[in-house]
Amino acid sequence: MYILGISAFYHDSAAALIKDGEIVAAAMEERFSRKKHDNGFPQHAVEFCLRQAGISEDDLDYVVFYEKPLLKFERIILSTLNTFPRSWEVWKEAMVSWLKEKLWIKNVIHNQAGVSFEKIIFCDHHMSHAASAFFASPFDAAAVLTVDGVGEWTTTTLGTGKSDRQSGVNEINLFVEHRFPHSLGLLYSTFTAWLGFAVNNGEYKVMGMAPYGTPKYMDRVYKLIEVDGQTGAYHLKMDYFDYQQSTERSYSSKFLELFGPPRPPEAEFFTMATNPERSAEKQAMELNQYYADVAASIQRVTEDTLVTICHYLHKQTGLTKLVMAGGVALNTKANWRLLNETPFDEIYIQPAAGDDGGALGAALWAYHVMLGQPRKAAMPHAYWGQGYSDAECIDFLRGKGIPYEDFTGNPDKLIDVVVDGLTHKSVVGWMQGRFEWGPRALGNRSILADPRSEAMKEVVNTKIKFREPFRPFAPVILRERAPEYFDYPAVAEHEAPRYMLMVAPIKADKGEQIQAVNHQGTGRLQTIDRATNPRYYDVVQRFGEATGVPVVLNTSFNLRGEPIVNTPQNALNTFRNSDIDMLVLGSCLVRK
Repeated sequence: MYILGISAFYHDSAAALIKDGEIVAAAMEERFSRKKHDNGFPQHAVEFCLRQAGISEDDLDYVVFYEKPLLKFERIILSTLNTFPRSWEVWKEAMVSWLKEKLWIKNVIHNQAGVSFEKIIFCDHHMSHAASAFFASPFDAAAVLTVDGVGEWTTTTLGTGKSDRQSGVNEINLFVEHRFPHSLGLLYSTFTAWLGFAVNNGEYKVMGMAPYGTPKYMDRVYKLIEVDGQTGAYHLKMDYFDYQQSTERSYSSKFLELFGPPRPPEAEFFTMATNPERSAEKQAMELNQYYADVAASIQRVTEDTLVTICHYLHKQTGLTKLVMAGGVALNTKANWRLLNETPFDEIYIQPAAGDDGGALGAALWAYHVMLGQPRKAAMPHAYWGQGYSDAECIDFLRGKGIPYEDFTGNPDKLIDVVVDGLTHKSVVGWMQGRFEWGPRALGNRSILADPRSEAMKEVVNTKIKFREPFRPFAPVILRERAPEYFDYPAVAEHEAPRYMLMVAPIKADKGEQIQAVNHQGTGRLQTIDRATNPRYYDVVQRFGEATGVPVVLNTSFNLRGEPIVNTPQNALNTFRNSDIDMLVLGSCLVRK
């Protein structure tokens, strides 16, 4: 049985295909369209999924959309009417987009995917999130938490997921919900916008800025949100927000009276911690420190609220495992506190936790809940995108007339050459296998570098990624060696570090060894094992043998503002337009 899940028309459109409950393919549309956070119908992603499975649209049993459009439309109508006429622009924009396309999603799927109407079904947005987390997890029973901006009406759910593998009975029970306009995700996004970053894109920049500040303005943040200290139930003071009635900004004039003018998006960010040599620029330094302190404050309030919610969720369920999805589940610093400050002993976060992952969740919900089919193996890895064979890479390079070294018959030699380059300060563009599911580069579309010196962080940030210098890079480490470097109990046994979904403290005696991936004493680590990705594992292992440090700097293979590369042509473009020294395409090596 083939079931195709689709998410579209808000942000991060995607498609995912399962066969008899097991994942065949999953990909975001942006990887094909090259449009960052593409929210259109995922035509290319759908075509890829079918091609990967070797089937046509006629072979699909169901196509499942990740939310219920009429309920979402109801929310938009009622919300704008409640704030009319101030919400006139929101109303006008909504009517244009909804009457043009979003109201007719069944017709769009019928026309674009080529399936009959009776095969098209709809799943609630937060149920899609919940299913994506629970059914991809290794747990038979778990507490469920979904938190994002907003689905149809819902912004947060608490519940349980349970499976009986003998009887095949599966159930997800979401027994608490928080509803729009009260949203922890929209609260965080409002500060994202005020700090000069793009909503639904720059939240991780706020997380990166927060460690350079102290949370001294939490009292101000708590003027915007009331949180029940027992349950974590929250209520926003809506006079500080404009997202429910404005297309221009999410914060109100009252917000600006409390926090001051927003940070200009083009402004440089530097503090004494990032650039002490600029201490003479006192006014700019003080202002940037204020922004960092506000970032630290909203980060801490978000973390504290989630911790309170999870204590309540554990008390209500008595379960020891927690699964999470929704955009807020990508807050890696909060995830660390949930693991360490609540009774849950393990947390699984679906690697495509945002709206893209809803495509997978919708398909899994249909198979396991709607159709009552038993669960099979959990998600073993995140490599579900398009791949290119060595022959395809060679044909591409020959067609472009590009000199290359061919290691098809000697992959060990390729590893040695790459490691030698890394130890001599070369930066490597690394493309192999199928691209990753979710927003993180996990070793198949990555830029790799030596993590040992602070200078390498500046090189990769300013000469290759062309991005803000305060942004951190991820340390990738052999799973069995992670306990030596990170103060993370049982780190080698947990799933979240495999997908870069947890920030953990670096051990005090190891921080100097990995300066380029040491972000104020922490790292958003990725742990890897040889069974899942042997060639990537071998690079890190041999780098460790050569240097004594079993860690490599890993960042996504893209330039600022672009999606992560998919094709050999995408990789070549990024290689040519940056100071990357070496490009690996499968078993081929291109040098500058």
